[in-house]
Amino acid sequence: MAGSSSHLIRNICIFGGSSPGKEIEFLESANHLGQVLAKRKIHLVYRGGNFGLMGGVSLAVFLGGSKVLGVILKALAKGDIIGKIIGEELHVSTMFDRMNTMFNHVDAFIALPGGLGTLEEIFHISS
Repeated sequence: MAGSSSHLIRNICIFGGSSPGKEIEFLESANHLGQVLAKRKIHLVYRGGNFGLMGGVSLAVFLGGSKVLGVILKALAKGDIIGKIIGEELHVSTMFDRMNTMFNHVDAFIALPGGLGTLEEIFHISS
């Protein structure tokens, strides 16, 4: 098959907004993406929290039976800043550690709509 690869995607990192966006279609698409990942037994690594698009994806993956790993800063874990973590938590000290941990745990990345934080994550991974 043209364009096929023998490399299987088992773990994927998703970047996206911590808000649901202005259109309901954004959240619906995030939920659908999570369902597709779970159906294909692909595990999610994300920045943690249950807000917005990231919350929609992580909850759908978790409810679909796949593993979810939230990589969060220790400083954010102390308060209720990011909301409830879906799945497992891994606490790291710095943003650099967070990005490296996420990078080392996944086979691929997906970016959903988001703001400046999402763009920063994309640029960090692509460098």
